[in-house]
Amino acid sequence: MEPTTPKVALVIGAGDSTGGAIARRFAREGFVVCATRRDAEKLTPLLEEIRDQEGKAYGFGSDARKEEDVVALIEKIESEIGPIEVLVFNIGANVPCSILEETGRKYFKIWEMACFSGFLNGREVTRRMVARGRGTILFTGATAGIRGAANFAAFAGAKHALRALV
Repeated sequence: MEPTTPKVALVIGAGDSTGGAIARRFAREGFVVCATRRDAEKLTPLLEEIRDQEGKAYGFGSDARKEEDVVALIEKIESEIGPIEVLVFNIGANVPCSILEETGRKYFKIWEMACFSGFLNGREVTRRMVARGRGTILFTGATAGIRGAANFAAFAGAKHALRALV
C-alpha cells in the first residue's frame, strides 16, 4: 500500500483566539496543521494542545509582511511536510486610534499586516494550488471590511482592501 500524502492546513496568524480555534478544528478533521505567528514561542500552547489530542502540528515564526519570508515558508512546508490543501489567512491588526492622531507610519503598518501580507501569502499558495488543480483559500474578515467605525480608520481601510483583493 502506498503512503498517503498528508492534508496540510496552513493558518497564518494562529493567535490565541480565532486563528487558534481554526487550527484546532483543522487538526480535529485530520489535517496536519502548520501554524504561524511572528513569535513562534507563542504557538507552544496551541501546538501542545493539538498534539495532546493526537493531532499533528508544526509551528513557524514568520513575518507575513516580508515577501522573502513568505516564499521560504511556503517552500519549506511544501517540500518538508506536504502540499498545502487549505490556507487560512487570519491576520487582523485591529489597533484603535483616532484619525486625528493616526500617523502615516502606523496606518501603513496596519495595512501591511492586514492586507499586503494577505496578498503575499495568497499569491504564493495560489501558485502551488493552481499547478495542482485544487485547494482552498480562506481569509477571515471583520465588520470593518464593510464599514468603518470611530477610531478604526486604518483597520477599516486595511480590511476593506483585503476584502476587495479577495
